[in-house]
Amino acid sequence: MPIAFALVLAVGFLLGAAVVRVKSVNRSLSLIKSLQSNRYDPVNDVLGYIKHDYVDSVDVEQLEQYAVEGMLKNLDPHSQFIPAEDFNEVNESLMGNFDGIGVQFRIESDTVYIVNTIPGGPSEKVGIRAGDRIIKVDGKLIAGVKAENNDVMKMLKGHRGTKVKVSVFRRGVAKLIDFNITRDVIPTYSIDISFMPHPGIGYVKLSKFSSTTSSELEDALISLKSQGMQELILDLRGNSGGFLQSAIEVSDQFLPEKDLIVYTEGYNRPKEVAYASRAGLFETGKIVVLIDEGSASSAEIVAGALQDNDRATIIGRRSFGKGLVQEQLKLPDGSAIRLTVARYYTPSGRSIQKPYVNGHSEDYESELYDRLVRGEFESVDSIKFNDSLKYVTKGGKVVYGGGGIMPDIFMPIEKNENYQYYNSVLNKGILHQFTFEYTDRNRQVLNRYKNFDDFNRKFQIDTRIMNEFVSYAEKQGVKRDQYKINFVRAELSNLMKALIARNLYDDKGFYPIYLKTDKTYKKALDVLKKQLAA
Repeated sequence: MPIAFALVLAVGFLLGAAVVRVKSVNRSLSLIKSLQSNRYDPVNDVLGYIKHDYVDSVDVEQLEQYAVEGMLKNLDPHSQFIPAEDFNEVNESLMGNFDGIGVQFRIESDTVYIVNTIPGGPSEKVGIRAGDRIIKVDGKLIAGVKAENNDVMKMLKGHRGTKVKVSVFRRGVAKLIDFNITRDVIPTYSIDISFMPHPGIGYVKLSKFSSTTSSELEDALISLKSQGMQELILDLRGNSGGFLQSAIEVSDQFLPEKDLIVYTEGYNRPKEVAYASRAGLFETGKIVVLIDEGSASSAEIVAGALQDNDRATIIGRRSFGKGLVQEQLKLPDGSAIRLTVARYYTPSGRSIQKPYVNGHSEDYESELYDRLVRGEFESVDSIKFNDSLKYVTKGGKVVYGGGGIMPDIFMPIEKNENYQYYNSVLNKGILHQFTFEYTDRNRQVLNRYKNFDDFNRKFQIDTRIMNEFVSYAEKQGVKRDQYKINFVRAELSNLMKALIARNLYDDKGFYPIYLKTDKTYKKALDVLKKQLAA
């Protein structure tokens, strides 16, 4: 992918990386009790002094939160305080479900557009369709008022069994259509897609490690094996982590019993070791794991376990480098602390955590950008290995610790000024906006395709659509440059088609098309095809 796109992703990876354990509230109660002893307590004493003697009234609870945040911020880059009002939102993605109405939406030109409805969900059941615009929620106007994503989500979400009235505009219908929707449990998925891109070769795109990841992977492997899968591409690119136990369970599907998966250890935590403990569903077929600088924590545990046990070939670029384990302690007021309690180590003994000075720092947060500047994304030769952090896999292969998983086959990003046009339309959101509007205008025609396979065979980005897009981009401030457009035409057309397919068929339509021009994915296919033929 182009450089600018990688930089956009980097911020999200840094914020999202987490290996989480969950502890009960009893532990937090004992923590609070220990703070109530008679010994000198500078934090509570200072807060009390401020409360009783400060010149103006103060929000003591807010000050207490600041104090906790300050303490955690100075420990390491990943310990954090989660306010009560943010708790559900922060943890929702890892729980495998939430309560809501079951729609995917996006906001364009101050209007909330329904991209897709969740199959079998509350919105689909009452008749809401892709392409509908939400104008009002419970009588409150949300169109044309510059509503934010979070505001809309809070209005649509709610406890299962509660009702919400949604008024939508639909093309061809003169008046708004009112729907009374009963909220219900909406599943969220860790696996974006699993399919067979080539006879004998399966592909699984795993985007996070949640409470449902293990069962989702089991279902995917069973389905792929029934279709004749002998070899597997496991795509962990952009996967910023999740639950430690889920990473262990995923690794267990690919490793024979008693193989070491990972171990953790901290100053106040004894060494805990995780071994493969059962018959996995795919313990013998060849595996390629795809990683990049956005693969972190739990994703690195899986990649490290399979690499150190010589079970998989790792292809891509050096992973993020997050080897710290957090425990989540929920407090009585609904807030929570994620405290780093241990480091994790791969089977060969590697710590994957990249260096950091105590606490959060600008150097740590800009480390991915520094890799780019050093040329690490372009050439493996720019990566400096420390011989003191050299380790050996079970089969005798040399690997390195000290900051991420290094792939066995390095795939550079392309640095070419001819990608300037492509970068501009992508990073400014122009390509996504055009494909969404195109889908919306032509939905009646596009719905004539029987299914994704029919769409994929027959629909093409022809010269008329491409010219329409170039003119659209020009109106959005991206100048027409025919040479650079021609240089990226194949990739641009393919991504355009993939985005239209996503608007119609979700990720099951996006990835089979998008991956056709993905060089890392194509390299993985080549590696496995050769092994199949051998």
